[in-house]
Amino acid sequence: MKARALAILGTGSDVGKSLITAGICRLLRRIDVRVAPFKAQNMSLNSFVTPDGHEIGRAQALQAEACGIPPHVDMNPILLKPESDNCSQVVVLGKVFGKREASAYFDGRRELWSVVEECYARLASQYEVIVIEGAGSAAEVNLREQDLVNWPVVKLADAQVLLVADIDRGGVFAQVLGTLDLLAPDERVRVCGVIINKFRGDAKLFADGVQFLESRSGIPVLGVVPFLRDLMLDQEDSLDLARHRQTSFASDRINIAVILLPHMSNFTDFNSLASEADVALKYVRSPSTLAEADVVIIPGSKNTLADLSFLKENGYLPALDNHLHGRQELVGICGGYQMLGRRISDAQEVEQGGTSHGLGYLNTETELKHVKCTTQVEASAEDVFLRDQILVRGYQIHMGMTRRLTELPCFRVRRHSVLGERVQPPIAMDEEGFDGAIRQDGLVWGTYIHGVFDEPGFRRAWLNRVRTRKGLPPLEALVSTAVTARLQSELDRWADYMSHHLDWSRLIEYLHT
Repeated sequence: MKARALAILGTGSDVGKSLITAGICRLLRRIDVRVAPFKAQNMSLNSFVTPDGHEIGRAQALQAEACGIPPHVDMNPILLKPESDNCSQVVVLGKVFGKREASAYFDGRRELWSVVEECYARLASQYEVIVIEGAGSAAEVNLREQDLVNWPVVKLADAQVLLVADIDRGGVFAQVLGTLDLLAPDERVRVCGVIINKFRGDAKLFADGVQFLESRSGIPVLGVVPFLRDLMLDQEDSLDLARHRQTSFASDRINIAVILLPHMSNFTDFNSLASEADVALKYVRSPSTLAEADVVIIPGSKNTLADLSFLKENGYLPALDNHLHGRQELVGICGGYQMLGRRISDAQEVEQGGTSHGLGYLNTETELKHVKCTTQVEASAEDVFLRDQILVRGYQIHMGMTRRLTELPCFRVRRHSVLGERVQPPIAMDEEGFDGAIRQDGLVWGTYIHGVFDEPGFRRAWLNRVRTRKGLPPLEALVSTAVTARLQSELDRWADYMSHHLDWSRLIEYLHT
């Protein structure tokens, strides 16, 4: 029996489709519906590695968690990772398909559409309900012929449609009514309801707005969802930068500056750190901000060489030198780890070709290669890093191999996980079974492990190391364990919140019609 389907389309990008989808998935799971998420094509630098070693959008991994099932590549068969304004790395079925300019990408629509059809068919044969997330606006009329993710998928799945609008942007009436007006008749008839998202203030004051939208469109407003300010769930392509830029550094907290690179990827690496009460984490755009930081982090990058040039050309090197002369800490994650070394060579023209001098803070060299490492890992901290061999879990997504010339590794990789089974390390991995590098004084280190701060034991041990250097007393491990427990309960808190603000019973009726 083919699964029933509900599609979450938007009046534009970043209206909250990903989290609305996740909340509906969790609510369906609670009533024992076997449910799975699906997004045919995702454009995001925030990705995740599935247990079987495939790369998908982070949003679909979160949605799979909401469904209580492992993330799978069928949930996001096509992932576009922008490398510039005109070119993206195309990931198909979890592996690199190649680089494509926009026009060349659309030329391959027929081949890609067959992949979408096959993936959706497999999901629909295994689950009772598929919750489909769209992309951008539901009314991208100029892209109608090339569309792979909105209406072709809706029709493939014979789905009902919820239209999500973001009232926080203003112009919500034009958003909803303009979008509906641009839909073809056979598309509009599938729209079963509207959700007004990110409302600020008293929702009762919008009652006349609801009435206007319903009378003008003939489509019910199934919910007005207030903005939930402190929700700590992984976003797809929004950094919530305003909140983090307003963070104030303080003498009684660990002040962490994450450099906002132009091609920054996997910003969710720092969600757990930002949730700790003794941490003030700020995304920074100016090297002057680094003077106040106890720790500076250079994050992952989709274009390491371009972002390395950005650091050099925008005055970050003197600021980083001063930071380290003050006996403060410098950390690199993935692309940031590559930048910390002496040299990055790109003979295979993975990015822009040639060889570039790195920042020179670690005695390492990186060679970029076309083979992409995508694997989940378990590792333990080496003694040179932390005295106790504390476990970390995460995933690796990188193109290149980094050699330590004199530095010691940060982590011993205990396991590369594929569907829970131990496997041989990928060829792009460190052949010695180690990860990362750390300078002898311990103040500069880098790793390829995304999510390195997610395990509470490692996170607290590392934070306590920084606290000790700052003259603050260490905190108990239970402090970080409680933070992780709260983060793991956020999906349920979000589902509870959505249940309170949505006409859930009517939505269930639509799924049964």
